[in-house]
Amino acid sequence: MNTPVPAKAQPNLNVPFFWPVQLASSMAEQGMALLARNVKFADEELRLHDGSIKPRLATAHSVRLKLRTLDLCDYSAPDAKGIPTLVNAPYAGHTSMIADYHEGQSLMQTLKTNGVGALFLTDWHSATQDMKDLEVDQYLGDFLACVDDLGGRVNLVGLCQGGWMAAMLAARFPDKVASLVLAGSPIDTHAGNGPLVKMVKRSPMSFYEELVQSGGGLMLGKYMLAGWKNMHPEQHYVQDQIDLYEHIDDPVWLSKTEAFERWYENPLDLPGRWYLQVIDQLFKRNLLAKGDYVGLGRALKLKAIACPLYLLAGESDDITRPEQVFAAETLCGTPKDLIEKRIVPGGHVGLFMGGRTLKETWPEIATWILKPR
Repeated sequence: MNTPVPAKAQPNLNVPFFWPVQLASSMAEQGMALLARNVKFADEELRLHDGSIKPRLATAHSVRLKLRTLDLCDYSAPDAKGIPTLVNAPYAGHTSMIADYHEGQSLMQTLKTNGVGALFLTDWHSATQDMKDLEVDQYLGDFLACVDDLGGRVNLVGLCQGGWMAAMLAARFPDKVASLVLAGSPIDTHAGNGPLVKMVKRSPMSFYEELVQSGGGLMLGKYMLAGWKNMHPEQHYVQDQIDLYEHIDDPVWLSKTEAFERWYENPLDLPGRWYLQVIDQLFKRNLLAKGDYVGLGRALKLKAIACPLYLLAGESDDITRPEQVFAAETLCGTPKDLIEKRIVPGGHVGLFMGGRTLKETWPEIATWILKPR
């Protein structure tokens, strides 16, 4: 007896999610209870990978601004006062759900629960064909519009790529930033010796240009997703399926897995011009760290940043090595006594979505943000 496979899955026999279906089919004869479990497993695999599950932010919020490149989401408590805190999610292939992943496991919820009342999040849009020629400056301009709409002075929390963008704005308009948190943010992209650094250095610009050309002027999210998965193929193509099979009857685990799949398997498309500018000027030539990057008409000098600075890095982060984050300590102009540094166990995504870091580290960051400035 064979486990039935939905018709729409049949053309995809060589994609990774079909391997467990074959396993389930071969085990079906061992008993009806096991067969039922295998069918449930197969159905869950197909449902999670058929592209119909789209990302969504976990926590109730309103949209304060709707701009071309982003929505400014308002998570504020009623009658919130004080300097607004703006969390800048990464615009590097995945959605802002990284900051608001799941009920009980959300950075935005953690900050709000720990007293950050006036709280906002950038939710960046996937690029459409008419956005293919947008540059970093257009994104900085919309980011600046958010800051000004919030009163012109904010606490900035930059996550991953959102961190170097926050640092750009802080360097360009230092009076607009009361404090700056950089979490997993590559400020000196040449520091450390991680796999991403090696890949970018070794790959010629023509490689990235061809990717953009094949995407019709966009850097397609599916290309980046394939690259990330191939950094750890054993995890994404084998271990993930084993984990799902072992937890198929655990509704809490499945709910969190669905939320993660919704985020991870639906990456954003990026403007090709923006993407090539980032690869060339920030990652290949490291212009921001050198003080030679021109943003909104001026060379950006990180030494202009003098506000309190909090640096957070993951010990085993192979996307942004700790050295890339902690380089901000010497590159920025913040006095040493106003700089906090923390390295935590785990990798890149765990900095923003990991239960341990959300429980042990981000409440301390919330307290730090709330200090009078």
